[in-house]
Amino acid sequence: MEKAHDHHKIEASEEIKLLFKDCNFTREDILIADHPMSVKNMMTADQVLLTAEIRAIEHLTTLLPEPPRLMEKAGLAAAQIIRDQLHKKANPHILVLAGPGNNGGDAFVVARYLKEWENTVTVVFHGDRNRVPPDAKQAMQAWLEIDGEILTDIPDGKQDWDAVIDGIFGIGLNLSQSRPIDGKYREWVDTVNQMNILIVALDIPSGLGSDDGCIYGAAIRATLTVTFIGFKPGLFTNFGPECCGMIVLCDLNILLSSPPKPHIWLLNQKLANSLLPPPRPINSHKGSFGNVAILGGSSGMIGAALMAGRSALHLGAGRVYLGLLAENAPPVDFSQPELMLRTPSELFSLSSLSCLVVGPGLGQSAQALLLLETALHSEFTLVLDADALNLIASHPDLARNLSQRNVPAILTPHPAEAARLLHIDTATVQNDRMHTVHQISHSFNCYVVLKGAGSICCFPDGKRYLNTSGNPGLSTAGTGDVLAGIIGALIAQGLKPGQALLLAVYLHGAAADHLLQKNHGSLGMVASEVIGVARLLLNQWICQNEDSSNSLRGTV
Repeated sequence: MEKAHDHHKIEASEEIKLLFKDCNFTREDILIADHPMSVKNMMTADQVLLTAEIRAIEHLTTLLPEPPRLMEKAGLAAAQIIRDQLHKKANPHILVLAGPGNNGGDAFVVARYLKEWENTVTVVFHGDRNRVPPDAKQAMQAWLEIDGEILTDIPDGKQDWDAVIDGIFGIGLNLSQSRPIDGKYREWVDTVNQMNILIVALDIPSGLGSDDGCIYGAAIRATLTVTFIGFKPGLFTNFGPECCGMIVLCDLNILLSSPPKPHIWLLNQKLANSLLPPPRPINSHKGSFGNVAILGGSSGMIGAALMAGRSALHLGAGRVYLGLLAENAPPVDFSQPELMLRTPSELFSLSSLSCLVVGPGLGQSAQALLLLETALHSEFTLVLDADALNLIASHPDLARNLSQRNVPAILTPHPAEAARLLHIDTATVQNDRMHTVHQISHSFNCYVVLKGAGSICCFPDGKRYLNTSGNPGLSTAGTGDVLAGIIGALIAQGLKPGQALLLAVYLHGAAADHLLQKNHGSLGMVASEVIGVARLLLNQWICQNEDSSNSLRGTV
């Protein structure tokens, strides 16, 4: 993902390399703090928690024989990270913005530790001190007891701040209950976003929805977000990647005998590595790696089907067939003659077809409708994209046929297509992407990826996965066709539908990230160049996995 603040680079100092376990500052920029305040426990680092689940965990800690002081632990953990980031500064000047809730309490704890470590700290608080929650009030009082001052507004004039700490609002913002940030808090957000310095958000950038990644009026654009207890969905989807910068998790070493059962996970390199197909046997042949068929390519949209086919071919399918609807469809793809072109109806008589991809350039003609109906009644594993989704949305009988299938299907809607499937508007989709993807999966009994910033995959059993790869370079025509082809290719090679979906989504985004780094930006990226890079990365990952396995075998 592209960083919101390229002007202030997070530096990998020797201290932070010691502070973070296995930290090599990869492009995902998601770290797990590993120091006395944060150790591995029963909640895995890849788990993602909704606000209600965070609140439940906080409540469960109050029932322990010796309840942990979570605010104190969170503040100390964040202060240690901030101190490390500023280690090269002599007497850093730090601005701390404290809001009226518990996020403000975290900020007061951070301020106290930073002041005790001989930094120059200025705290600004706005709100009614008499209405501050008990823990936050205690943190405020502890700040005052070390002769800390509290200002009511950010000082005017030019200030030589080295960092600003955002503790205005935390995870309490949500669509149903919260009003947009306005007034004095909005002024603070606007002021901070103009600063060309280290901006650290505590738990989540103020103004960003924890569950939905929506912006409530305005949001802090942080260079570093130190989040507590567990990752939140809003950090990774919708506007989250734009606001969070680097993300560091401090899990606060909460030990519970019966923690909440996870149902949302990060889709990252670690998970992708666990899904890779095995290295190819020396005695393999084209029949070893399955057959994929692409149904689409109506008049004016032949290129969509060709890209899906080329994608499936380059990502490892043994054979790829194309059924093009256009009357003027070419008899052969001269740029990729390995693709086998058939009439659309011939695809359904192919033997040993591993996967049928329906939708790239399909159109919504009567012929397209009839072919989609035939596909839904087939025994093929389906990948449904683009106009296949639009036809299902506008024909209740097709939607019913899809939901009643006994063979897996994968749906790949972008927000507008998702809105059509659920008969809602796109804004409603984007306001609650986590719920939307679950609703589609449940309604149609399918695997689903809701594409967009922070794509979300959902399985029929309700498990969801938040993708951590990708960038705006994918916002161009044809990238969805490429993704559909990758999914089909992985299914053909023996991966289960859910495995293929997850690996394809992550690989697709990782290829775009590789191109972003290579070409110094996302502007001008085109779908066809994603294919070759995806092939390169998949081969590299498989080889690296094989090397790791051989290394482990050598130690047994």
